[in-house]
Amino acid sequence: MTTFTQTYPTDLKYTEWLEIMEFFRESPRGRPCKWERWQILNALFYVTRTACQWRRLPKDFPPWQTVYGYFRRWTRQGLWEQINVALVKQVRQQQGRNPQPSAAVLDSQSVKTSEGGEERGVDVYKQTPGRKRHIIVDTLGLLLLVVVHRASLQDAAGGHLVLPALFDRIKRSVHNRWCRLKLIWADGAYVPIVEPVRQRFGWVLEIVQRVAETKGFQVLPHRWIVERTFGWLGRYRRLSRDFEHTTSSSEAMTYLASIRRMLKLAAT
Repeated sequence: MTTFTQTYPTDLKYTEWLEIMEFFRESPRGRPCKWERWQILNALFYVTRTACQWRRLPKDFPPWQTVYGYFRRWTRQGLWEQINVALVKQVRQQQGRNPQPSAAVLDSQSVKTSEGGEERGVDVYKQTPGRKRHIIVDTLGLLLLVVVHRASLQDAAGGHLVLPALFDRIKRSVHNRWCRLKLIWADGAYVPIVEPVRQRFGWVLEIVQRVAETKGFQVLPHRWIVERTFGWLGRYRRLSRDFEHTTSSSEAMTYLASIRRMLKLAAT
């Protein structure tokens, strides 16, 4: 058993590790693992925060091939989404909220891609070549869901990808998570899907419009919440651009940033 230590600011504290260790139970069958799961996670959080290349991981971490192999395996298993869901519930309870949010905010962010890969396009409005991160957050700004797609896809069409994904997750959830969700705030780009969302899911998609007469920066009700979340995620340099070859890896990096932030809140 390796002694639990902290080398870098991104490393997990022991109290933070206790919050998620149940998701990384080792199988009693097979050969014992050489590296502890928290060591692998520390390397992943280091990559997310610093945008370090896999091959340039410091020697204090496990070999990059091992770290990347676990990252791909856990991504395919949907583990990051499961941990994110559990932490959202816990943080909301600690803040005196119902673990199941009744309202959410929807928005997208266009980011440039650094190399080739799947789902790439150009956001004609922002002149950004790359991808879009479509996220849904609760009223605390906690990430509920992220879907990454090409930047050329307009927000209304992207909403048709994000909202069904959230609805399907509700249906699959054993504990019916987020079943209280009734109201979603969004900007004017989502006007075309207001009625389809109501008819298909029974949710009210309320459009928060910018006041036309106002010039310059304007804080819009409810929409500032999701913008603040983008700001939080922007602290993780791996998300400053989309360095990932696949959209699944890009979504995983977003969940990792969300998980790292919520662990600090959950372990306090």
